Amino acid sequence: MRVRVGMGSCGLAAGAREVMEQVKEEITSRGLNIQVQPTGCIGMCHHEPLLDVVTDDGVYTYGHVTPEVVKAIFDEHIVGKKPLEKYLVNSPEHQNEFLAGQVRIALRDCGIINLWQIADYEEHGGYQGLRKAITTMTPEEVINEIKEAGLRGRGGGGFPTWFKWQAARQNEGAQKYVVCNADEGDPGAFMDRSILEGDPHTVIEGMIICAYAIGATAGFIYVRDEYDLAVKNLTNAIMEARRHGYLGKNILGSELSFDIEIVRGGGAFVCGEETALINSIQGNVGEPWDKYVFPTEKGLWGQPTVINNVETWANVPVIIREGAAKFASIGTEGSKGTKVFSLVGKVVKAGLVEVPMGTTLREIIFDIGGGIQNGRKFKAVQTGGPSGGCIPESLLDLPVDFDTLTQAGSMMGSGGMIVMDDRTCMVEVARYYVNFLAGESCGKCVPCREGISLLLETLTRICEGKGKLEDLDLLESMSSTIQKAALCALGRTAPNPVLSTLKYFRDEYLEHINNHRCPAGICKELTEFYIDEELCTGCGRCRRNCPADAITGEKKKAHTIDPEKCIKCGECIDNCRFQAVKVK
Repeated sequence: MRVRVGMGSCGLAAGAREVMEQVKEEITSRGLNIQVQPTGCIGMCHHEPLLDVVTDDGVYTYGHVTPEVVKAIFDEHIVGKKPLEKYLVNSPEHQNEFLAGQVRIALRDCGIINLWQIADYEEHGGYQGLRKAITTMTPEEVINEIKEAGLRGRGGGGFPTWFKWQAARQNEGAQKYVVCNADEGDPGAFMDRSILEGDPHTVIEGMIICAYAIGATAGFIYVRDEYDLAVKNLTNAIMEARRHGYLGKNILGSELSFDIEIVRGGGAFVCGEETALINSIQGNVGEPWDKYVFPTEKGLWGQPTVINNVETWANVPVIIREGAAKFASIGTEGSKGTKVFSLVGKVVKAGLVEVPMGTTLREIIFDIGGGIQNGRKFKAVQTGGPSGGCIPESLLDLPVDFDTLTQAGSMMGSGGMIVMDDRTCMVEVARYYVNFLAGESCGKCVPCREGISLLLETLTRICEGKGKLEDLDLLESMSSTIQKAALCALGRTAPNPVLSTLKYFRDEYLEHINNHRCPAGICKELTEFYIDEELCTGCGRCRRNCPADAITGEKKKAHTIDPEKCIKCGECIDNCRFQAVKVK
């Protein structure tokens, strides 16, 4: 028997450190001989802190664990040999639906292995792919295996991974580089962070395999500056890999010499774009360049460079170890394998989800995610980060892969998936993301610098009730110009939130402009709440939760809202269980 405690960022924020301390205290005070393992995030962020009891019968996962619950688990399960049903969220007898619908490749070891011990990674097949590549395969065979697997980059564009590797191998250079892009800057995205925190060796192994394939001798992991825990775990993993002969000179007795250095990000969203990332690593301002010359030809310090993101690297060891055919058997014709999503927003079960390409949005949001919070109605899901698009309810059965999302006016991006309910204003959503991108634009090119600012000004006018019908034409024409003329992907994809909301939710724009009304009750200048007397039961929830004391009424009698006192925060409509609060 052993105990695992999830010590990823989500777990620590929920109190996992106190849980771990209590586990150690229970083991010591009871004189038990039980192994304790700190692990990363298994993905069920909605149940953190999480604790596993691993027995011969299987794994029993407990959720919302506190130090007091730890004591009860030791009393009932570890000593009494009877699972504590009250806090169980997954067990051999009753698999959690959140996990049951997933196929885990990139996340295969997250929440399972001891993130501080390389031996645990090795026991789960770690570095076997590297051994196989170096001892039984030529560099060309490694690249061909990646090609046969159909692996496409998981960082956004879905570019064929093998093509980058092949181009870098063919290009002459005194020095070649391998780079991991871990500058995860999308709001609501935490896929890369979780892999780096919970299974850093899989990224390191993937990079070493690439180094062997293209003839590189140096690598860099460019990590978002805010990811302190990821950097800490990565640093330890790199040191362990060196001690065990996986990094350094003559790796595993071969002619390959390769090492990795961590670089902290520059704090700018645009540094996630690979040419801006290269500039940042070199100590320059994180500005992109026009890709008439690709990094595989002239990248870091003018030398051939392969850049892939965290999830892409995490798939490489499995493909080499188990063969391309197994990976290629999963997914769709044009998008092989699985994809990791951070499922957040107004969904019941938020967390990390890894599913086969081609899984529908409905399956992800409702079957795995449990549907919409508080029984509200689904309105849209935004995929692809700030540069992605908003997909409506009519497309819930859309299979999720690189090509279908692009055709729908969105994109895969790195894997952020933000679920929205009927209390979401789609005009404000577009304004929010455009505002984010306006602040993150490096300003190097005019279409991005000035165009996104113009989009923001127009959307702000509409949200304030000052919009005109011709503003819709302006939004569309300006978006088209930016898409065609911007220097890098940040600018070219920035109009996606605008164009997708105009396409699928044009009626909301018209409501804002023609009727000076925000149907969702979000834009304060266009919102006035009232209570429908026929639906109100007088339960008092709206009155008790109103921060401005703007609601009055007796128990079991219809309440009223004083428009003079109302600050339009929306607490009343969010707390009403009978949908009695309406928007004028």
